[in-house]
Amino acid sequence: MKKQWILFTALTLVCFLVSGEDLLAQCPMCRATAESNLANGGTEGRGLNNGILYLLGMPYLLIGTIAYLWWRNRKQGLDEEAA
Repeated sequence: MKKQWILFTALTLVCFLVSGEDLLAQCPMCRATAESNLANGGTEGRGLNNGILYLLGMPYLLIGTIAYLWWRNRKQGLDEEAA
């Protein structure tokens, strides 16, 4: 079981590292657009920052919700076994 977990983790890491190269090319374009828009008095940069924070927070919220539900169900199962 432990070997399968290590293999799965290694393959997942390799997939992320190999596929991320093309995504890095877009960051300078977004930054330049946001900087020029803010310099001209626009609000596109603030919207971009809010979008980044939204995308950053959603995985943590999702994992936290799943962890809480798992913990609650596990606690209820232990209480039922004790009774």
